Amino acid sequence: MQQADPGSAGRLSLRPPSQVMRLARMGCFHASRLSFLRVLLRRMKQQNWQFTRPIWRIDDKGVGVATYQMDTGKRQYTLIAFAHDLPAELRSDRVIAEAWDATFTLFDGVPTEDDILRLSKNVPLQEAGRVSQTELSLSRANRSVRLFQYVVGQLAKGEQPEQAELDAVGYLMRTTAVYGAAKFGAADRDTWADREEFLGSFQPEMLSVWLTRAFTIDLVEHLAKVQAPDTAVPLETDLRRSLGVGNSTGLGMAPFLINHPALLNAWIEARETAFAKVREQATTTKQKAEKFTELLSRAQLLVATWNTQDERQARRVEQLTNDLADFVEGLNAGWWQMPSPWQTLWDEQVSGLSAEAQEMLVSLMIDVHGELVDDLAQTMCADEAQSFRIDGSQTIAAFRSMLEEFYSWTADVDFGDKPANARVWYVSEEKLEPRLGERFEEPLEPYEQPLSPARDIERMKADLEQFGDNKKLGAFLMKHPHHRHVARRVQIASKLPYAEIRDNTIDAEMVPIDLLRCKLSFFGATKFDPKSDRWTRISLFQGAPFPHELADCDPDDMAYPPLTGN
Repeated sequence: MQQADPGSAGRLSLRPPSQVMRLARMGCFHASRLSFLRVLLRRMKQQNWQFTRPIWRIDDKGVGVATYQMDTGKRQYTLIAFAHDLPAELRSDRVIAEAWDATFTLFDGVPTEDDILRLSKNVPLQEAGRVSQTELSLSRANRSVRLFQYVVGQLAKGEQPEQAELDAVGYLMRTTAVYGAAKFGAADRDTWADREEFLGSFQPEMLSVWLTRAFTIDLVEHLAKVQAPDTAVPLETDLRRSLGVGNSTGLGMAPFLINHPALLNAWIEARETAFAKVREQATTTKQKAEKFTELLSRAQLLVATWNTQDERQARRVEQLTNDLADFVEGLNAGWWQMPSPWQTLWDEQVSGLSAEAQEMLVSLMIDVHGELVDDLAQTMCADEAQSFRIDGSQTIAAFRSMLEEFYSWTADVDFGDKPANARVWYVSEEKLEPRLGERFEEPLEPYEQPLSPARDIERMKADLEQFGDNKKLGAFLMKHPHHRHVARRVQIASKLPYAEIRDNTIDAEMVPIDLLRCKLSFFGATKFDPKSDRWTRISLFQGAPFPHELADCDPDDMAYPPLTGN
């Protein structure tokens, strides 16, 4: 094992970036107790948040407004949900849609009636409206129409829906966008980032999605009661827990990891540090070993529920299923009594498995050691403004040294080869979304976005040959300003070992969904159903407790399906 960065983790032996930061591996990451939704649930339970639903003004057609209020003990927040009557011809999950089944905003505090009136004129418009500094997020969702109507109908008859019907979809509503961090007038991240309840990444957004799930169930039960007041029943506990919030994620999310190197480093380094802290344990207990084997069995149940028609993902799920079975079969009953048991287990049994299985086992090992790793969650953020300014006083010699140390891998790519330049990242004028086009088939190059660090590094290296070692980087950038974004990346990566994806992101063989999978695993998605190599469906918060259950549940334990009979 190599140490990624001596200054960042003391004596811990982290896996090297050359191994971790490859798309083929990043696209195999799985959720863990460091995933953002798990962090949020655990924190709300620990801080004993209190939840109420002060307003439920939803009519017989399912149209109106509802509010979900939270009291953290220090502050209050409110999700304001607007339910709409959406004509079938306007139903679309595209970012450019203009109408939805429901729209939401997370309000900083307790809204007045004037606030609700103001927001009722803006939140349903989403991008076309405007929110203010008292709003932390803006989002929208659409029903999974067939399943939504089926569940309403069953409950209205006094019957429960079939579990198999719910499992086939996994959600009653799916979000089509969740915006935060100053989007469309919402509060800038700086206004809430230091609050203890939101330390880490994407916490307000995760809170909004979790409460959207509660609203969805409330809406279904309300409509069932409207339809048949004498026979309607609420959704049974285990069935409601099996439903999450869906999401269809496409190329719009893919550039995020490339555009936020400091934040990417914070996420990966926390995960790798957690894994290293587990492996460095000289001993373990029988209790932890039993918990690990229990989670392993429950993870096998989870994998068995993945439904996908995508051939690539189906092959990976089959390999994962086989690898986990082989791992269980080869697991010695007394393995936990070996010296350095977690490291030994990794070296002797895990390292030979597929990357998909390896990364699932990384997550399971992390999940067993909450007391070791949970505090890392609050390090999973970054002040990206700190790394934005370029140090122009650096000498060309020092800069070249950084390139040699952190970007020697880019020289392995032959950018004179057409397949290495095959793709173009651009923004579609019609759809207003990031897209990936074919460089030699479409006239897209004039619209190319700077999302190919490896190629741009090599171009900068070539131009640096014209400058002597004692020249300053600032002088070079005055002559070659188009390399400013490259210079910034290099200076960031020199301090942050996991800041850079070590692959060519415009290669003909690059699989964009690996970028999506990596990010979604940090959000906390536990199932992935790719519809192509460019978009996937997921469900968030499946199995998680609802607000009224949180005080009596362990949300981390609920992340995997229960064993039969438990």
